[in-house]
Amino acid sequence: MEIFVVNETPGVNEHSDDVSLERRCSATPATVKKLALAGASITIETGAGLLAGYSDENYIEAGATISQDRNAGLAKADIVLYVSRPTEADIEHLKAETLVIGHLDPFFQKPLIEKLQAKQVTAISVEMIPRTTRSQKMDALSSQTNLAGYVMVLKGATELDTILPMMMTPAGTVKPAKVFIIGAGVAGLQAIATAKRLGASVTAFDTRPVVAEQVQSLGAKFLEIDLGETGQTSQGYANALSEEQMQKQKEGQRQAIADSDLVITTAQLFGRKPPLIITEEDIAGMKPGSVIVDMAAENGGNVAGSQKGQTVVNNGVKIVGTGNWPNQVPKDASDLYANNLFNLLDEYWDKEAKRFVLDLEDDILDGCVIVHQQALRNAMLSKHFESIAGES
Repeated sequence: MEIFVVNETPGVNEHSDDVSLERRCSATPATVKKLALAGASITIETGAGLLAGYSDENYIEAGATISQDRNAGLAKADIVLYVSRPTEADIEHLKAETLVIGHLDPFFQKPLIEKLQAKQVTAISVEMIPRTTRSQKMDALSSQTNLAGYVMVLKGATELDTILPMMMTPAGTVKPAKVFIIGAGVAGLQAIATAKRLGASVTAFDTRPVVAEQVQSLGAKFLEIDLGETGQTSQGYANALSEEQMQKQKEGQRQAIADSDLVITTAQLFGRKPPLIITEEDIAGMKPGSVIVDMAAENGGNVAGSQKGQTVVNNGVKIVGTGNWPNQVPKDASDLYANNLFNLLDEYWDKEAKRFVLDLEDDILDGCVIVHQQALRNAMLSKHFESIAGES
């Protein structure tokens, strides 16, 4: 089978420092070598790995072919790998039944999904891979949000005008910075661990009381707020709160926000707009020079006034909404993501026929294949699109 790896920042050289660019790549020389050994033919669009530290020569040595013709590569491919998602122009060049894999962001990309349907391609959205024991090695959402948790702490630390650890010197003692992390999923737990390693005093909150033990095992304090019955989905995501519960959360965490030097929000609801959990009133109660890092800024934000891709100042408080956090550590992010995709392909690879077998009865593929033979296959996504149509 022909696999094509897309360069998602064409024309950019390896010295670019523009953080808005996609710096990750969906394949590495290591995964190319394994795919080639499995009998796949891999073509890399020239420059695809440059910003992740991989040259075209690295890929050639691993067994890939380099192409400077993106459209020809798309037209020839049986499988196309993305970090993000295809452009509308890309879709025009795909042949029917091509398998497209990437972070398709399907709940917020309805026109793009409809174009994939019309083109009769098969699309896998890696965000939709079920969180099961068997699929852990393919779980790109977890691998990338893990890195996001680390990056957000470092970004917040560099924006502060104080240091994180306690420091005792002949000139005096510097108290440890207070860090408050809202949301203790994959990103939140990594943020807690990173902030603790850097010497901060860390408090965390999550709407799921079941994660309190995990927070405490990392050396952080868990903020107790009685919200009543909350729970989590079968995939481990927090359930949406009622308006009354949201108000209780805001009131319960207000003092922790005011006392903190650095606040990190990681609250996202799968397939839905993220909840607003830090208000203008909360920000007004913070010390000037404090910092908030909003993980959800790209999709609407957890913080009043946060801006996608920007750092803004409100009442002396910096609000960081840089977004695409794994993109800031592109080497490791690419390595992990490429491994996720290799594991996905390898799980369904027929070693004798040397091809990917699309088994829609399989529980993993049933969850993440969202488009096949013009049909929208995911029930949650179909319901979401129907609700959008009803609102318009």
